Amino acid sequence: MLSAIFSWRQSNINIFINFAGKTIGVKILSHINKLAFNAKLKKNQAKNHPPKGSKITIEPLRDLDQIRAINRMHMENPKAKIGRRNNLLMVLGINNGLRAGDLLRLTIGQVRGLRRGDIIPIVEVKTGKSNSLAINRLSAMALDAYFDVIDYPDEGFLFSSQKSPYAALTMPSINNLMKKWTARIGASGNYGARTLRKTWGFHQRVTHKVAWELISKRYNHDSQAVTMRYLGIQDIEITNILLKNEIG
Repeated sequence: MLSAIFSWRQSNINIFINFAGKTIGVKILSHINKLAFNAKLKKNQAKNHPPKGSKITIEPLRDLDQIRAINRMHMENPKAKIGRRNNLLMVLGINNGLRAGDLLRLTIGQVRGLRRGDIIPIVEVKTGKSNSLAINRLSAMALDAYFDVIDYPDEGFLFSSQKSPYAALTMPSINNLMKKWTARIGASGNYGARTLRKTWGFHQRVTHKVAWELISKRYNHDSQAVTMRYLGIQDIEITNILLKNEIG
């Protein structure tokens, strides 16, 4: 015979199950608390995830202060190797406009000793087209900071996992990292690996007023129209034209 008795004792929920003459007590308060904590955490992170069944559109980081907050968070990470690796990934990503998959293929030997103004050729994984990695002032500073705390062989990956310098980070891990970083600074929206590439294009156009033609060429897109749809900026620009450019 199987029976169950529920009781409430000093804020603890207990279940007493009688089975074959033996009574088993199971305290489930800790389990309930764990479920509640996970639910709260999931709710807090939901703003960086699209609703189930919706069209997924990865967004750029539009606020420069948020970008600086993420970089500052990385540099203040007590685990220096991880923090500076993440900072380098962020800086190279938003200053080059390359796909995250192309950044993950970089090895230590390819970038060791690079200085401001250096450019190295790469081949895009997705398209097979030629492209390049350029080192500007911020990229050079991020590289120096990272190499100050690592001693990896040239054959190792620049963005490696904690397990081994020969194991590169994966695209799913970059997606998760971007969501975690943006959640920590309170940025609402849907972010992922493409955020790095889109952030470069967004600020080249909106902040620095770079021509669509140049951004499209850098992205290796077939047309400017593709770039406009990719970044989703044209609607903003059209609205600004209608509101600011008065005639008559």
